[in-house]
Amino acid sequence: MTSTSANSRAGRKEWTAFAVLMLPLLLVSMDVSVLYFALPEISAQLRPSSTQQLWIFDIYGFALAGLLITMGSLGDRIGRRKLLMIGATAFGAASVAAAYANSAEMLIAARALLGIGGATLMPSTMALSRNLFQDPKQRATAIGIWSGAMAGGVALGSVLGGVMLSHFWWGSVFLINTPVMALLLILVPVLVPEFKDPAPGKFDLLGVPLSMGAVLPVIYGLKESAAHGFSGPRALWIAAGLLIGLVFVHRQRTHAHPMISPELFRRRGFGSSIGLNLMASFAMMGSALFTTQYLQSVLGKGPLEAALWSLLPSVLVGAAGPASAALAQKMNRAYVISGGFLVAAAGFGLLTLAGTDSLWLVLIAAGVLASGIVTVMSLITDMALGAAPAEKAGSASSLLETGQEFGGALGMALLGVVGNAVYRHDMTDKLPADLPSGLPSEALDAARETLGGAAAVADRLTGPAGDEMLSAAREAFTHGLRVASVAGALVLVAAAVVAALALRHIRATAPDAEDTAKTAEESAREHGEPLASGAERGTAPGELRPETVAGRR
Repeated sequence: MTSTSANSRAGRKEWTAFAVLMLPLLLVSMDVSVLYFALPEISAQLRPSSTQQLWIFDIYGFALAGLLITMGSLGDRIGRRKLLMIGATAFGAASVAAAYANSAEMLIAARALLGIGGATLMPSTMALSRNLFQDPKQRATAIGIWSGAMAGGVALGSVLGGVMLSHFWWGSVFLINTPVMALLLILVPVLVPEFKDPAPGKFDLLGVPLSMGAVLPVIYGLKESAAHGFSGPRALWIAAGLLIGLVFVHRQRTHAHPMISPELFRRRGFGSSIGLNLMASFAMMGSALFTTQYLQSVLGKGPLEAALWSLLPSVLVGAAGPASAALAQKMNRAYVISGGFLVAAAGFGLLTLAGTDSLWLVLIAAGVLASGIVTVMSLITDMALGAAPAEKAGSASSLLETGQEFGGALGMALLGVVGNAVYRHDMTDKLPADLPSGLPSEALDAARETLGGAAAVADRLTGPAGDEMLSAAREAFTHGLRVASVAGALVLVAAAVVAALALRHIRATAPDAEDTAKTAEESAREHGEPLASGAERGTAPGELRPETVAGRR
């Protein structure tokens, strides 16, 4: 017997509630990219320093990544709907503060608060989606839609930002969040039931700084390495994060009430899902690093035009999640996940054919790659959430999303290093030893380091010299893209093999009654509480009913 029965299938109310949960997910993912076009206006009005400008961009992602584990654990304890409401309020207030910021410091603080709000919204929406859909087939479909919405939101954010800036002031890109969050605060209490862990134990306060200390230095070191190359100080940041991570893991294994229950990793397939999800994010963000630069710097398209072109691959992405869920119902999902990795590897393979004028090839390759990755992410997410006990859905969600942050930073760093090494090698061979008179000596070094640096130098050259430099830089960048794509394809082929071997014996359904009963009994004994029978609880084994868990609304 499983936790799914005929009366556990979601109806219209649950699907309506799920649609409402997609609103904050879209906004959180859109806010990653919504500032792309606003920076010139922000720079003109707020006059941030170069360091402040970086923090305006990066503080949102850092706050979000650093607090995901904390907020996932907190949601399990106080209630996922309650945390969602708190996060929506904070996100809406921070959006207003960002829209009307009158200094760089105020905008950085508002962006930090937006990241904190985002850290509450993402695991809450994923965990509530898992709780709304007890039927494995319906849950798989919902998670597929969730994954597609998250991926599409990043692409939509840059386009929406460009459209808003063509009609309004730069603060409008933040202000659009406010009515959506107000609508969320009205609809969620009506449509979404509350869920939480009935016996969570005390909150691990020391685990909060430890989890942040494990996540933030590693992501910071990887992002800095992707932008400026590996160095001793950046390696120290990464090493420091890994050491703190070891301390955090030890505490979670030995503490009476850990933020992340070790029980999650005793579930078959959960640990593998975290690792494979990380590899999927590695490929997604690593490829995006090159394709976005290709559209703008190689093909010479403006930011808004490049963003509009980048929406085309989203057509494939939107269909990939639900289609993969349907396919996984007909065959072993391990092989569908493995196939998704191979499809994404084929996308990288197409990128190895790119030249300096290959718009449609690059767009098709990006669509193929993204559809394969969304296939993997949707099925992996469903598998991990299905393996986790319902009362630990928030913690499971936060681990998945933290793994994605690590994977994205790792993909940009490692594939970026490969591409940059090829670029520098090619430009060293192609550029002249001396620059024309009137240009500083540092300009040659800048041209050899990045395509952007070469474009800046080319603008200052007269005659055919500028065109020759820009052409050489575009050729070198495209060569780096091709070599990095080979590396990305090899990583994804290896991930496909691992997925097929590690996941092929794992059930696609929720844990059976015996497994769930055993887990519940162990949890009750751990907290010194009596265990009610399934009949007394009035619920099927493994099913978390809101009335029992969180009280009637």
